[in-house]
Amino acid sequence: MSTYISKEVSEDLARARIAGLKKMSRLRVEHGGVFYTVLRLWRDGFAVEAETTPALRGLVDIYEGPNLLYQCLIVASGGEGGEMVYEFKRHTLAQDRAPLDFERAADAPVGLLGKG
Repeated sequence: MSTYISKEVSEDLARARIAGLKKMSRLRVEHGGVFYTVLRLWRDGFAVEAETTPALRGLVDIYEGPNLLYQCLIVASGGEGGEMVYEFKRHTLAQDRAPLDFERAADAPVGLLGKG
């Protein structure tokens, strides 16, 4: 029995795998006001479809649905199997409020009530 797979069959399998990943993914990367589907995301980087996504570089935002997850500084690390792989130089978890520049006491009041 031979384990040889023709180039055409191999390319069709790669396209089918990418199409399946695109359907399942809720992750998107935003660069220059345009969104692209993220196929895979891991601790040190992510992958997008090589054919439909232009070369990304610099500062990007990663979303899950409408929610901003990370602001990232990225560099391309290579392509494999129809995917373009990017590595994080820096990725910062998005916050829903501005960071404090002072320490908040644990027993501090939440708010103040004025006189009636």
